Order: sequence, then C-alpha cells, then structure tokens
Amino acid sequence: MDEQPVDGEAALRAVLLSRGYLRLLLLSVLLGVPIALACFFFVGLQHAIQHGVWEALPEAVGYHRAPWWWPLPTLLLAGLIMAPIATRMRGGGGHLPVNGLGGTPIGPEALPGVILAALATLPLGVVLGPEAPLMAVGSGLALLALRRAKTATDPRSATVIATAGSTAAISTILGGPIVAAILVVEAAGLAGGQLVVLLLPCLVASATGALVFTGFGQWTGLSIGALELPAVPPDVNPDAGDFLWGVPVAVLVALVVATAHRLGRYTARWTSEHTAPRTVFCALAVGVCLTAYALLTGRSPEEAALSGQATLGELAAHPHAWSVAALLALVVCKALAWGISLGCLRGGPIFPAVLIGAVVAVACSALPGFGVPPALGLGIAAAAVVVTGLPLTSAILATLLLGDDAYHQMPLIVIAAVTAHLATQLINRPRTREDRKARDGGS
Repeated sequence: MDEQPVDGEAALRAVLLSRGYLRLLLLSVLLGVPIALACFFFVGLQHAIQHGVWEALPEAVGYHRAPWWWPLPTLLLAGLIMAPIATRMRGGGGHLPVNGLGGTPIGPEALPGVILAALATLPLGVVLGPEAPLMAVGSGLALLALRRAKTATDPRSATVIATAGSTAAISTILGGPIVAAILVVEAAGLAGGQLVVLLLPCLVASATGALVFTGFGQWTGLSIGALELPAVPPDVNPDAGDFLWGVPVAVLVALVVATAHRLGRYTARWTSEHTAPRTVFCALAVGVCLTAYALLTGRSPEEAALSGQATLGELAAHPHAWSVAALLALVVCKALAWGISLGCLRGGPIFPAVLIGAVVAVACSALPGFGVPPALGLGIAAAAVVVTGLPLTSAILATLLLGDDAYHQMPLIVIAAVTAHLATQLINRPRTREDRKARDGGS
C-alpha cells in the first residue's frame, strides 16, 4: 500500500523525462508561434470587417452611427451565407455553439468552413464570440502540422497536440495562458499524472502563443480582440449589503442566461430539419431583436450585436451611461438574439453570456446597498459558469478581467460562481422522462 504512490511518481517521472514526451513539449512550443500568428491575422481581419460593416459603411452612406434598421440586412446576409456552409461544407462550419466550446478537435478538412463561417458572418452582427472558431483553428492547424510532418504519432499524442493547439489559440483572447490552462484542466476532469501530462504541453503552447500574439499586436498597432476591460469602477470593499444581494443576483443571472441557452437548444432542434431556410429565418430573427433594442432605447443596435466585448468595456467604464430601463432592454434583446444564434449560427458562446450577466447585475446595482463594482464581478462570473459549467475557470476569468480592482471582490466572485453553478444544475435538471432521454442521448 505504501509503495504505490512511489511507484506512481516514478512512472510519472519516466513519462515526463522520456524522449517522446520532451519532443511533444518542444513541438507544443513550436506550434504556439504559427498558431498565434494565424489567430492574430484571423482576429485582425474579423475586426477590420466588423469596423467596415458597423462604422465605416454607415458613415459612408450618411449616418454618424448604424441606424436602427441596420441589423436587418446584415443579419439576413449572415443567414444567407451561413445556410450553404452549414449544409454543404465539410464540418458544417464548426459545431453548434449551444453545445459549448466544442467536443473533439476538428480535423484540417473542416478548417475552411470554420474560417469562412466566422469571418463572413460574425462581423455582420451575429451574437456570438470568436473563441470557438479560434479553438477550432488552433486544433486544426496543430493536426495539419502533424500530418505534414509525416511522423508516426499515436492517437493519444495527437489528441494532446490538438488540445495544446486549441489552448494556444484561445489563450490569445482570454488575456494569457492562465485561464486557458485552467479551463483545460477543469474541463478534462483529470487528476494526478494524467493531469500533468496533458497540462504541460497546453501551458507551454498557450504561453508561447499569448506572448507572440500580444507582442505582434503591439508591434503592428492592430487590435488583438482580447476580452478585457480597459477601465473598471473604483475598487471598494464589499459590505454586508453586497453579499446579501449578491447571492440572489447570481441566481437571477443564472436563470436569465440558462433560459436563453435553453432557447438555443430549441432553436437547434428546430433547424435540424430544413436547415438552410430555417437558418436564414433565425438569422433574420436575430436582426429583429437587435433592431428592437435600438427602437426601444434610441441607442445604437451595435451595443446588442456582435460578441459584446466593446459594450462590456463601455459598461465597465461608464456603468451609469445606461438607464435601468435601457439595461433591461439590452438584457432581453441580447439574450433572445444570443439564444437564437446559439442554435443555428457559428461562433463562441462565452463572450455574449458574460455581457448579459454583467448587464443583469449592473441593473440590479440600483438596489439599495448593492454597489456597481461587486455587481460587475459577480455578473461576469455567474454568467460564465452557466455556459462553461466550470466554476473555477469562471471565477478566475472574472478576477483577471477586473485586474487590480478584483482584490476585494474575490470572495464575492467565488460565492457568485458557486451559487450560479448550483442554480444552473437545479434549473437544467431533467423534469420528465423525455428530458432524461434527451440528456442521455435517447437511450
């Protein structure tokens, strides 16, 4: 009994120091550089197209910002582009975002569809983020490199390399390798030696990729599209009122985000038949939601469109620039548009959810005794955990986004993440025999 841990440590040491594993680490580092460069140009091109659609083009036709009706033609165009990609191209443009960040890494054959779907539809106002396409690009390029090298690689090593590639890609927009590495650890559900063997290649690949990505962005001056908050409300110590409000607000965030996510599942089932015309219809419905926000508030429809990165930064920097009514309109319209997008379009589910959670919580900061800084942090964490199912990753993501101002908010952020996770389990529990069959794959 006492010798088993020693034997386990010796076996782990033998794996980590083996020539094959060291070669795997070196390959992970080398892959991090081209993957980061590919992601840089991918995100840069996406932002350039997005700027042209939502800023340059409206100005060219005489508007100082996108008019209220602007999302209708742009989302219709997104649906018309997405329909043949989803039905005719290999891989269907990537996995449905309602299923999370993705399952098994995609092969190189599916890369053209993923890239085309992301670059041609996300900038048009689809309410999804770039994180899932980036992960697909990372894993696809990693597997392509293995195939081009023509080296004999066992399936487990190929899986590790593909995972390292996707981790390197997503670390470029999550502010560095820490969140990406923890996401892999928590999602894999591994422990002990298995965890170390998978984690090290992912860490070195993501660190190399994030370093190249950030450095190249500073050198060129182009936007790197990372999820960040340029300014946040002043740091304050949460008091008893913040904690008393924090728990029910975290539950409310979980309820709103989980309900929108369930709409995505209904949409996915509906578009599984007659996919092409129903995809176009759903994309147009997203445009209607964005138009409704502009009409209800008199503000730009761009605030409710796209991934929400820019709006989240504006909300953090100027939380009182929106009235409570405008915040509620943003929650309703953004959540509906996000839910529909989840089930028929392509992109990442995390970024819009984070904005929705932050808006819900900031709207609740109008309650007596509840401050904006605690609301912002707990809203981000609670929303992220609903989508990812990973409370530790969500808490760390919220902490890193708030930067130095997160020091006093961390206890409330952790409580919000745990509360939202438990609330999501309660909300999503199977209620009928049909629900249980759907959860178990119909068996």
